[in-house]
Amino acid sequence: MNLEIIENTWITLRDGTRLAARIWLPEGARSKPVPAVLEYIPYRKRDGTRGRDEPMHGYFAQNGYAAVRVDIRGTGDSDGHMADEYLKLEQDDALEVIAWIAAQDWCSGNVGMMGKSWSGFNCLQVAMRRPPALKAILTCYSTDDRFRDDIHFMGGCLLNDNLWWGSIMLAYQSRPLDPEIAGEGWRARWLDRIATLPFFPGIWTEHQTYDAYWKHGSVQEDWSAIQCPVLVVGGWADSYTNTVPRLLANLQVPARGIIGPWGHIYPMDGVPGPAIGFLQEAVRWWDQWLKGVDTGVMDEPQLRAFINDPVAPTGTRKAQPGRWVGEPSWPSPAIADRLLHLRADGALADTPESSDATLPVCSPQDHGRAAGEWMGTGCDGEMPTDQRLDDGGSLNFTTPVLEEAIEILGAPELMLELSADAPVAQLAVRLCDVLPSGEVLRVSYQVLNLTHRDSHETPAPLVPGKPYRVRVTLSACGHRFLPGHRIRVSVGTAYWPAIWPAPSAATVTVTPAGSTLALPVRDPAAPQAEVRFAPPAHGPRTPMTQTDPGLMLRQSSFDHLTGVATYVTEGRGGLFGEGVVRFDEIGTELEHNLRRELTIRPEDPLSARYVLTQSYEMGREGWRTRVETVTEMTSDATHFHLSGHLVAREGDSEVARRDWSETIPRHLI
Repeated sequence: MNLEIIENTWITLRDGTRLAARIWLPEGARSKPVPAVLEYIPYRKRDGTRGRDEPMHGYFAQNGYAAVRVDIRGTGDSDGHMADEYLKLEQDDALEVIAWIAAQDWCSGNVGMMGKSWSGFNCLQVAMRRPPALKAILTCYSTDDRFRDDIHFMGGCLLNDNLWWGSIMLAYQSRPLDPEIAGEGWRARWLDRIATLPFFPGIWTEHQTYDAYWKHGSVQEDWSAIQCPVLVVGGWADSYTNTVPRLLANLQVPARGIIGPWGHIYPMDGVPGPAIGFLQEAVRWWDQWLKGVDTGVMDEPQLRAFINDPVAPTGTRKAQPGRWVGEPSWPSPAIADRLLHLRADGALADTPESSDATLPVCSPQDHGRAAGEWMGTGCDGEMPTDQRLDDGGSLNFTTPVLEEAIEILGAPELMLELSADAPVAQLAVRLCDVLPSGEVLRVSYQVLNLTHRDSHETPAPLVPGKPYRVRVTLSACGHRFLPGHRIRVSVGTAYWPAIWPAPSAATVTVTPAGSTLALPVRDPAAPQAEVRFAPPAHGPRTPMTQTDPGLMLRQSSFDHLTGVATYVTEGRGGLFGEGVVRFDEIGTELEHNLRRELTIRPEDPLSARYVLTQSYEMGREGWRTRVETVTEMTSDATHFHLSGHLVAREGDSEVARRDWSETIPRHLI
């Protein structure tokens, strides 16, 4: 099919702001209007996501849809400023964009909205606003709870990726507008954008509880507000696994879910594989709700999930063995909790502990070096490695060797009887598969700031020595423990470099009697729905040339002279080491380099230090720009200290400079 591709067009909003859009139209759409699919993100349709957009949106156009990719206000080539993520203004603009699309002569009036990560978030948020033309959404790797399940906080603990992502956003939002699109005023608008750039990591660090800031845009605040059908997609190697079962359990509209083994990548390119025919699934969803064609999607299981089989715990994993299962409804009647008891001798058993024994644990502050990355993206070295590295700093409770397979699907829950010797303390809980080789594979995990034990909205300090009963809900997972393997749950009090440490090295004392692990076990005798996907398909790929292969480095070390543990990652050429690329149609070349260095002394949580250094270079012949940033975070017992430095260059000349320095009080964290 011949496609009409509109490289750039302007959507003018009521206040005069122009949003930049790229559009793919199927042949004949101007004489016979078609439904439209919108993706609405801040990552630059001209060059930032061009390589991903072309084969996806081109595929939709090949299958009878207008595909519209819009840069949100203040990003890419769009007018205005972007003050923060997921603002009401972002949603307001989206309502106008959807109305504009529906009114075009090539659109039938029916619009779908889709995306992953940021655009997965905002299509859920925009659905809550109920624009009349929005008939269905497809959300991938997103969240219904911006505090509990996003890149800023986890279990009331500050994620170190908060600084990582905030630093990346400084570079992303400092990129210049393209002169070929923006015209002669591009430079003035670029410099104005840098001059008004917010210090993103500081904004997010200030909000340390589930307050109004995070409630805005968290669709769990009102499930009933979403009144259009929802297809939700997640991946076990990604950080956004919990949204899928929660949406399926709570939405009051037609909803279907898919969870594969993938990281933060659209499933037609999913890593770890197997990738699936995601674009075919998307077209079936759109056909059902935008064209009124019965494609059978509502006859399929409400949840299609991949059950991981155990593998060697290596940091690089391109393929994941396992199988697909289908749950006709969610929560599934085929899944029931199996209760295991923590024992004072380190056993995880069917019978409870009868003694009043207690077990103290105070993990070294570098406990967590085998965790891998909070968010998998399919790059080398990011997966959790052999957990024996961290088992030495935790309490470990292990079953006997299994005589039969145990398959779990859902969110395991650990109930602990405990006390602590400090008012602020952390837990790091890991569910693991102990292989016959002795290697230990992490299956799921969760961290918890114990001051948030009862509420993320109103945390309360611990009373040292007072006993508490604490529930820790681990991230949803799908895994099969095989005969000959053992199940282990581990409890530690730090998880570096994933989370920022508590202000003191607290000791937590666990009472095994009354402490239990509930596993969501699938009944092997339950009827099995067949799950099949077509092989991956793509539309036409954008012409591009890799001009440098790039490099990814990832290493941790311990200096026995200084007593400092160091964790370093470095992506050269691309954020994840994917290399320098040139988009041949527009001649633009992109190079993104980022180095993270996190250091800590195992005995001293206040020694934690995090430094990120990055550069983003883009341009073509006659036009070359570069942005450089350095951000840093440290803390004392009462405050976080964040700083940032940014320099922008055009050619060899410095054209802008920004500096930030913020001291933010710690609130029970």
